[in-house]
Amino acid sequence: MSIIYTAEALVSGNGRDGAGRTPDGRLDLALAIPTEMGGSGNGTNPEQLFAIGYAACYHSALRMIARQTDADVTDSAVGARVSLVQTAAGGVGLDVTLEVTLPHLSESQAKELADQAHQVCPYSNATRGNINVAILVSDTAD
Repeated sequence: MSIIYTAEALVSGNGRDGAGRTPDGRLDLALAIPTEMGGSGNGTNPEQLFAIGYAACYHSALRMIARQTDADVTDSAVGARVSLVQTAAGGVGLDVTLEVTLPHLSESQAKELADQAHQVCPYSNATRGNINVAILVSDTAD
């Protein structure tokens, strides 16, 4: 495998209650435990960052497949919900829901495109078999 791109980040402080930054300075933010987990919520958290990353990566994959198939993805959007969940073994895991909006495609076209994007998205490939990922298609032309 040849490396296409490498992102770097450094977290300091107390992990979820600390700070995160990239060497290029494009990201420099406070991290905080969410209020739902007993924290202050006065910063972002890893799940929010993962949700943005996954949604952006999946949306790019969706648009790439659309270009190959001439599907109309005008006004498309992808939302991501990343949840921390209790596992059966008593640990903590992740659960992801991707909500895909494709207003100019029929429901069947939208579902097919969403499934194809899930096969090529690097985040989907990295998480496949490791965490539950649900893909919901909404706001279609039907």
